[in-house]
Amino acid sequence: MIMAKIDPSLYLHNQKERTPSPDLGKDEFLNILMTQLKNQDPTNPMDDRQFVSQMAEFSSLEQMMKMSKSINTLVESQLVSPVIKYSHMLGKEVTYQGYDEETELKTSRVVAVSQNEGWAILELENGEKIYADAALQVNDPAFEETEDK
Repeated sequence: MIMAKIDPSLYLHNQKERTPSPDLGKDEFLNILMTQLKNQDPTNPMDDRQFVSQMAEFSSLEQMMKMSKSINTLVESQLVSPVIKYSHMLGKEVTYQGYDEETELKTSRVVAVSQNEGWAILELENGEKIYADAALQVNDPAFEETEDK
């Protein structure tokens, strides 16, 4: 009796590792549905109502996936850079607590906006930099000029 040799490439440890996906996409769903239709018993075919029900579930799944993608896009658009979020502060005068003396309030015009570790930094005309949330008051000098006229 001759024993057939086993090809070593067929051993499990030589196989590529496969990572199954927890998501069932529309292509996978259609493949399952087509396989089900191809392999159904011809003497006892799938009930029309079952087929329509599965197609309705597929349509519902597809709509939920589109809605999920739209929500993710909306959330990403809401995560705006602090620089953009505070760019309207350019040219405004801000009043803030001075670092040197605890009781001194300082006022200076915003000349630039930058960010550090996700926090907006207002760069002021007097050379100081403060966090945007440290501003106690914001004034628009252009508005005050037109109000005085």
